[in-house]
Amino acid sequence: MENFPLLFLVTFLPLAGAAFILLVRGDEEVVAKNARSVALWTSSITFILSLVIWLNFDTTTPAFQLVIKWPWMPSFNIYFHMGVDGISMLFVLLTTFLTPICVLASWETISKHVKEYMIAFLVMETMMVGMFCALDLVLFYIFFEGVLIPMFLIIGVWGGPRRVYASFKFFLYTLAGSVLMLLAILAMYLETGMTDIPALMIYRFPAEMQTWLWLAFFASFAVKVPMWPVHTWLPDAHVEAPTAGSVILAGVLLKFGGYGFLRFSLPMFPDATLALAPLIFTLSIVAVIYTSLVALAQEDMKKLVAYSSVAHMGFVTIGVFTLTVQGIEGAIYQMLSHGIVSAALFLIVGVVYDRMHSRDIQTYGGLVHRMPAYALVFMLFMLASVGLPGTGGFVGEILVLIGVFQVSTLAAALTATGVILGAAYMFYLYRRIIYGKLTKENLQKIMDLSPREIMIFAPMVLIVLWMGIYPSSFLDVIHVSVTNLIEQFEVASGGASTVLQATR
Repeated sequence: MENFPLLFLVTFLPLAGAAFILLVRGDEEVVAKNARSVALWTSSITFILSLVIWLNFDTTTPAFQLVIKWPWMPSFNIYFHMGVDGISMLFVLLTTFLTPICVLASWETISKHVKEYMIAFLVMETMMVGMFCALDLVLFYIFFEGVLIPMFLIIGVWGGPRRVYASFKFFLYTLAGSVLMLLAILAMYLETGMTDIPALMIYRFPAEMQTWLWLAFFASFAVKVPMWPVHTWLPDAHVEAPTAGSVILAGVLLKFGGYGFLRFSLPMFPDATLALAPLIFTLSIVAVIYTSLVALAQEDMKKLVAYSSVAHMGFVTIGVFTLTVQGIEGAIYQMLSHGIVSAALFLIVGVVYDRMHSRDIQTYGGLVHRMPAYALVFMLFMLASVGLPGTGGFVGEILVLIGVFQVSTLAAALTATGVILGAAYMFYLYRRIIYGKLTKENLQKIMDLSPREIMIFAPMVLIVLWMGIYPSSFLDVIHVSVTNLIEQFEVASGGASTVLQATR
């Protein structure tokens, strides 16, 4: 398997599928049908291939596996370099799992320009997988920025009434931060003469230079997470995006920032990380509390779920910068769990929106009487979002809180309020939509989940329960890489094992 470029195939098979769809000809209905089929088959095969990688993944080594290193611009010491380790493996799996879900979710709701829509999703899948696998800074930046184009089109062409405003806001926010990251990449190249990520992870940058590089990367990753106060693009993007666009945005794109902190900020700039981690703690705690309160005030279901995403990602950023095994593993686990749960919640909103064309909470009430299966599925994902034991959400949150507690009891107490507030806004949402009497006349004939929708939710339900009941099957994959990351950090930073020792 080491000699077969399986990782290359997983990365670029969706792009091949997009090229095939581009060549499809015929009348509009035939083209749309074929485009859907090709997109579903391509993304499903890609997911199966990523499962093969996972099943053959060696969890005993922190080294990158399935490494590809081909000449690209050798005169500039730049190579086409890809590989996966314990940190990136599960993110590749998350991406390839959610893409066919998005295709199925769009099967009936997208009826115009279907060919172009499916091409955009497959191109985006290649960019997302490539970003998690890239081991060269230039290659990473190309994939990292390449995601913007198809996502910009998905929001701007197939979105809601304010889609153009939302798509430009999304594009400009993310591009502005990424320009600073590009300048940092150029500075790193001029300093070291290389763009190889594994080599740069052990290179010792000067302390003053580390601070500027850390801030430049932070500008890009903070927008992607998104961290408070650069989160304002997210609610607009989610509200205007089609359901599948919100699924992939919350499920995968928001993980770019957390992954970037783990891959770049911690190993490459350890001194700056120690100095600036209190800033991350402060911004994360504000995000957890403030955006939870904002979510509690929402009357639009999609906006409520969008603000909840910002709050949950606050757990991720504070977990990463605890620099403890529990904190970092909890942050990664939280990203994976959030990727499934938030995606499912946006699909939950999409189910009733497709029937009633309204996201206003006041439009609904008493749906349990007409949609019992919907109420059951909604309840599971709502409880997973709250962090109920037995679901994936609990494992990530409890590990993060243990990690934060080792660093600062005050920070842990403030972060824990997010769990209480999360329960408040999710129970509020569920009670108003599902419970009560079915008094509204336009809801009398609303239909329960269709077979296609059950097919979408079934694997997501199983994964959420699997992550809650048997977390070691996922933690074993990341543990060695996380331990190695912390050990390298301690060596590079002179033995400092925690970030806020001065505050303890």
